[in-house]
Amino acid sequence: MMFRTIYKSKIQGAIVTEANLEYVGSITIDEDLMEAADIIPNERVQIVNLNNGSRLETYVIPGKKGSGTICMNGGTARWAVAGDRILIISYAIMEEKDAVAFKPKVIYVNEKNKMKGRDVPDLSS
Repeated sequence: MMFRTIYKSKIQGAIVTEANLEYVGSITIDEDLMEAADIIPNERVQIVNLNNGSRLETYVIPGKKGSGTICMNGGTARWAVAGDRILIISYAIMEEKDAVAFKPKVIYVNEKNKMKGRDVPDLSS
């Protein structure tokens, strides 16, 4: 049996609202966005900073529902500042037979980090 790590979901174009250097570490995400993107507390995510092209991995802490919060905590606060646009990507490990048919979720947000749309991209082409 072979397992694959598959792109499960993404929050596209979120805006960092704050950076808290004194926190132990992680990213805080509005719980509404977490639910829409099927991301759970403590889940490992990869974050891409669209302002500087860098990537990092951390874990998720839920933020207040409807707040639009995207807060970089601890060391990640040195990596992105308020106003930076980011992608938040989650992954799943699944059997190859399930992975080939799996469709990831993409959540699009506006400048206030409110969901403006969702998509299940066609990755077959």
